[in-house]
Amino acid sequence: MENLRVLLVDDEPLLLESLEIILSFHQMEIMGKARDGREALEVLAEKTCDIALVDLNMKGMGGIELISRIKLEYPEVKILVLTTFYDDKYITQAIAGGADGYLLKDSGKEAILGAVGQIMGGRNVIDSKVMERLALLMGGAGRKTRLFDGMTEREKEICTLLAQGNTNKQMAEILYISEGTVKNYISSIYEKTGIHDRAKLVALMNG
Repeated sequence: MENLRVLLVDDEPLLLESLEIILSFHQMEIMGKARDGREALEVLAEKTCDIALVDLNMKGMGGIELISRIKLEYPEVKILVLTTFYDDKYITQAIAGGADGYLLKDSGKEAILGAVGQIMGGRNVIDSKVMERLALLMGGAGRKTRLFDGMTEREKEICTLLAQGNTNKQMAEILYISEGTVKNYISSIYEKTGIHDRAKLVALMNG
């Protein structure tokens, strides 16, 4: 992860300093620090980054709005939510807005570094506590047992690979099919399950 350009967005100065020290020690470049969403967008207007670590509850423009703005204006930028909040509203809004990962601040240094690496490798990362909340939102274990009803064997394979965090490209390579075919299967899975959000489907699979 050398030379990875990182934007830090949080209104807690001590946390910003701690993250800067940890990430810089692992050869990542902190290209900017911001105390709210508006400051983050000002930084991005002048500099590029590979991944943004974003808090959700900040004075001024919060993380939820910032996530949507970044994904709209800078779709190539990955986003890792790093927050103390994991209630239903925050989780669903952040993931629906396009967050690539969702970690709690007490996850620890290794978990944060690991999440950054996985996200840059094309995988989604969701904290285990957040996974539990999403699984509850989607109906818990009872619904999971009915998830495969009406699916073809190939669709079941796709679901399993999704649950493991594979990207469309990775699934295509594993199954020796095109990315377009993978997308078609996922669309079919969405229709059959009634779940039209990748992260929620993955959460239910892992719940």
